[in-house]
Amino acid sequence: MKYVDEYRDGALARGVAERISAEVTLGRAYRFMEFCGGHTHAISRYGIEDLLPTSIRMIHGPGCPVCVLPMGRVDAAIALALRPDVTLATYGDVMRVPGSNGASLLSAKAGGADVRMVYSTLDALRIAEDEPDRQVVFLAIGFETTTPPTAAVLRRARERGCRNFSVFCNHVLTPPAMGAILADGSSGAAVALDGLVGPAHVSTVIGTAPYVTITERYGKPVVVAGFEPLDILQAVLMLVRQCNDGRHQVENQYTRVVTPQGNVKAQADMAEIFRLRDTFEWRGLGWLPESALAIADPYADFDAEKRFDISRVTTADNPACECGTILRGLKRPAECRLFGTACTPETPIGACMVSSEGACAAHWSYGRFRQRGTSPT
Repeated sequence: MKYVDEYRDGALARGVAERISAEVTLGRAYRFMEFCGGHTHAISRYGIEDLLPTSIRMIHGPGCPVCVLPMGRVDAAIALALRPDVTLATYGDVMRVPGSNGASLLSAKAGGADVRMVYSTLDALRIAEDEPDRQVVFLAIGFETTTPPTAAVLRRARERGCRNFSVFCNHVLTPPAMGAILADGSSGAAVALDGLVGPAHVSTVIGTAPYVTITERYGKPVVVAGFEPLDILQAVLMLVRQCNDGRHQVENQYTRVVTPQGNVKAQADMAEIFRLRDTFEWRGLGWLPESALAIADPYADFDAEKRFDISRVTTADNPACECGTILRGLKRPAECRLFGTACTPETPIGACMVSSEGACAAHWSYGRFRQRGTSPT
């Protein structure tokens, strides 16, 4: 398949890995964070860490939308679903994210709540149109990648006058989180990094330009990369070269898809239909200023937070779960005492074990902790 098989060539991958090994500086450690959960999944699936020299450590970041959804917002969604007049629609992985006391949307559904999995935002709108006597709420989560479809369904709902439809908006923004990780690294609240592998899908929407502020403010390079093994290896090589040269620039490895300006039409839709929140809570990162989106006033009639008066509540995570420290890069998944014992993809205790893009789920599914000689206990 064009642009897939070519980027999974084992001989080429080993060649790039050899080049990386040849160019690392003897005695120097390189700590690179792949921000995106899709990269974490690919690194585990293809064994990329096994190809890299031991001086390079890949650190898993907070770029899994399911993982960063805070427990208070999960609890709010469950409370919505338990209302007798509400049908709550959302994507599949979100249904399994644990809230307080181990509750989830899936367990609420098992208890009789009307919770439905959908594959697109328009599926949720279609439910509202087919069942006008129900209040249908679409639980929207994700980074900039999934924000345009939510914008599209809000515009469509207003055009069609679908008054029994609303959106519980939990869309978050990548650059503020990247900045928070780098700032926390310099203060000791997160691991200190030498560079970032920038997200791919997000960058198709926002482009590479927004990362320039990150590199200038924190003096760390960012290389936007695709999801295939050769994409990631080439991005690591580009980061190594920047570190060796003392540079901190934004570079684009994923030039076949990502442009500096991104998707201008999608950005315009987002600017029209959403507004910046003053602050928003992230699992593991806490409250970050201007890091998330809310529905703009012209579309306020379709804002579930206003329609159902959803209050801002902070709920503490399970104290035995290490998701927060894993999202900040302070611990590896297998260093959580619940990993692979009480917490597995079949019985997730923490959000990082729910989505396939979560660091814990990726490590467990591909057995990376076994191959690297560690134990889940």
